[in-house]
Amino acid sequence: MRKGFLKRCAAAVLAVMMFLQCSLPVFAAQVNISAPSAILIEASTGKVIFEQDADTRRSPASITKIMTLLLIFEQLEAGNISLSDQITTSAHAKSMGGSQVFLEEGEVQTLETLIKCIVVASGNDASVAVAEYIAGSEEEFVAKMNAKAAELGMENTHFEDCCGLTNSDDHYTSARDIAIMSKELTTKYPQIFDYTQIWMEDITHVTNQGSSTFTLSSTNKLLKQYAWATGLKTGSTSKAKYCLSATATKEGVDLIAVVMAAPDYKVRFQDAATLLNYGFSVCNVYVDENAQSPGNVVVRGGVEKSVPILFEGEFRYVDIEGNDLGKVEKNMQLPEYMQAPVEKGQAVGEVVYSLNGTKIGSVAIVSAKGIEKAKYIDYLKEGLLYFLL
Repeated sequence: MRKGFLKRCAAAVLAVMMFLQCSLPVFAAQVNISAPSAILIEASTGKVIFEQDADTRRSPASITKIMTLLLIFEQLEAGNISLSDQITTSAHAKSMGGSQVFLEEGEVQTLETLIKCIVVASGNDASVAVAEYIAGSEEEFVAKMNAKAAELGMENTHFEDCCGLTNSDDHYTSARDIAIMSKELTTKYPQIFDYTQIWMEDITHVTNQGSSTFTLSSTNKLLKQYAWATGLKTGSTSKAKYCLSATATKEGVDLIAVVMAAPDYKVRFQDAATLLNYGFSVCNVYVDENAQSPGNVVVRGGVEKSVPILFEGEFRYVDIEGNDLGKVEKNMQLPEYMQAPVEKGQAVGEVVYSLNGTKIGSVAIVSAKGIEKAKYIDYLKEGLLYFLL
């Protein structure tokens, strides 16, 4: 009896362990990296594939510039600035140490050139010059950075400058928060990859001393070491050690790997490659673009008898458990009719996706146009038409 009981207990424990292994994010034991803090996510959904000490607050060094770039591209999208804008370097911007492109006080460069200086060469001076141009001062720009971090739910982040040069204990973020802002930047503004994939490019300094050429050389060596690398940003100081937010794309899967406080510059790239390789080996993405309209829904009491409907957007699901995504089922849930008035974009129903009997997500179905409520005159016209025809 006792042996049988022990066998049943052992079987139960094994079953629980197998369930946890399949259900929870990957633990450090399954991916061997040297950096103390790291995270790996699928970019389009934000699904966490691996994490290790991802919420500890650490100095980010030049990874800070991801937020700087996010605000730059937001301003570009809003039409407040343009890539051809001429930006003059201030004395404060020129004074930046660390990684720089050696801008001189009074030197003028286009915004696009300065974006390249930030992305490719991690220029602290270029970062400050753009921050001052957008917000009037670096301090005001940093306030915008912190406001954006709060908006994105980056709970373990606070910025003190726009470039990451500071050694202040009040300048910090976490691996998870870096992944959040990296996702925001790359998914909303994929044109960032036009810059992050530059390996080397020349810019021209024009100052009172004359004209000279300066070669921007990428700090992201992963671009040459990893076939599917697309970006994104490196960072290193004595306080932060070696950090990296790495983006890569393979066979339609987009991943973001964040490494913080790696012991040396080679290890951060090795760790990122290890994470990305793991992600591509286990990650499958189901995509339903929902491009076609699902049809119409009957409208009662309206000036029109039906309203066209559409899907609110595409559906994406990331699987890391080896499921057959060909078995994903799609079920539309719509009402028999809607009562007028109907507003454009009004929720009508939803399409529910399930896999192996379990709901994995949904997408709203909305009205494609507005339908006004019928008035007495509308009914009168309808009656006259009926008799005339």
